[in-house]
Amino acid sequence: MTAAVAPSDVKALEREALTHAGALYRLAARLLGNTADADDVVQETFIKAISELRRGGFRGDSSLGTWLYRIVTHVALDRLRQVKKQAAVPPVEERESSASPDAAVALRELTDAMAELPEDQRAALVLKEVQGLPTREVALVLERSEGATEQLLVRARQTLRRRFEP
Repeated sequence: MTAAVAPSDVKALEREALTHAGALYRLAARLLGNTADADDVVQETFIKAISELRRGGFRGDSSLGTWLYRIVTHVALDRLRQVKKQAAVPPVEERESSASPDAAVALRELTDAMAELPEDQRAALVLKEVQGLPTREVALVLERSEGATEQLLVRARQTLRRRFEP
């Protein structure tokens, strides 16, 4: 259990935000499927985090970094729900790359398959496999038990495996 952070300790939050900024951005981009919205989600995350910290909303049941992952995940999933109401999930922006055309096609297929996963499964898989968080931290971010988180991961992997079986 992490010690509570004083509401006035915005500096500690800023240090943690700087440490995790790249990972938070990548998490948002993977959950949303595009980088433009990821920028907005990360900014909104920092604003919410500062506001919550000042109100005493950080309970100290996880590290500040895990807490930031939780906020960005919730903000991204909320944004994704809004987008789904308006249209289909936008594709991940393709960047100029030296990757082969086959690799680009494989990445597009994986991105499309990930977009079809239920939100909670996609979030668990991205947090675990892309961001490299231990299952315990993924569970904290998603506010679920470790067992429930493992089930999300199993279901997500099974779905992806079935999609790509010949």
